[in-house]
Amino acid sequence: MVIGDMVADVYLEGKVSRISREAPVLILEHTAEVVVPGGAANTVHNAATLGGIALASGVIGHDSAGSELLRVLGDKGVIIDGLVIDNLRPTITKTRVMAGGQATVRQQIVRIDRETEKPLSPLTEETLLNWVKNNIDGVSAVVISDYGSGTVTPALRTWVVNTCRERSIPSLVDSRYDIAAYSGIAVVKQNEAEAAAALGLKVIDANAMDQAGMELLTCINAEAVLITRGPAGMSLFEKSRKPVHMPVTNKSEVYDVTGAGDTVVATMALALAAGGSYVEAAALANLAAGVVVRKPGTATIIPQELRKAIEVYYENH
Repeated sequence: MVIGDMVADVYLEGKVSRISREAPVLILEHTAEVVVPGGAANTVHNAATLGGIALASGVIGHDSAGSELLRVLGDKGVIIDGLVIDNLRPTITKTRVMAGGQATVRQQIVRIDRETEKPLSPLTEETLLNWVKNNIDGVSAVVISDYGSGTVTPALRTWVVNTCRERSIPSLVDSRYDIAAYSGIAVVKQNEAEAAAALGLKVIDANAMDQAGMELLTCINAEAVLITRGPAGMSLFEKSRKPVHMPVTNKSEVYDVTGAGDTVVATMALALAAGGSYVEAAALANLAAGVVVRKPGTATIIPQELRKAIEVYYENH
């Protein structure tokens, strides 16, 4: 089960035709528009494409972006009953305008975000929480994907963390805000900047990574902390164990890191649901990330690609 901020990533494709007479801006000839799952929706999308039975739980609006998310996730076999439609709340949308031509590189020229800062209505929160309560017994792992857009309310967060701990359900959180509020969750996934912010630091020096990881592990009372470190790979911290540092698997081929963190947490959750250790789950997540960063935009990975990555890794090590 993936609970969190469901995002529609919209890619508006255009071909540069000329400079506008009205202002010094490019005029693009519209060529295509694609909507792909982002945020928590990307996490559940990755879980589904990797072969998991994925349940999505979040809030969408009564709009075209929400309808497209339902369609895309439904087509991948995701159980979408937990997506609550709020008529007064727009679907969180991140629209990227992409430009390029025959002799130029395709690139993002602007991003337009649409979301509300209003908290969930009591009715929407109650509907969401009741769905989670009614379905949590049937899952083998729970991911909270919190992008700070208000879906994961304090009541929802507290109930999920406590219930997973009581019932020994592997639980993971990927959040860039107020990670200390997730005290007691099993696994915390952070990137370097998020981990530094959580500890009140500007940056985490490579020499201080071990101390920072163990401090984060202790202050959140988690069983494991996974810190993604960009070109430096990933670092896993567990209680009473030495830190494990994993190098990147395709340093020379990185293309686009958009959404790679969602792939990491989805892969790790599936591995834990299948009975893997934290080290095994992190190792698989590291290989999965090495695949998706080679793909443009918000991307997913399929089992055949992960198997191939495993084979290549062991051939070279």
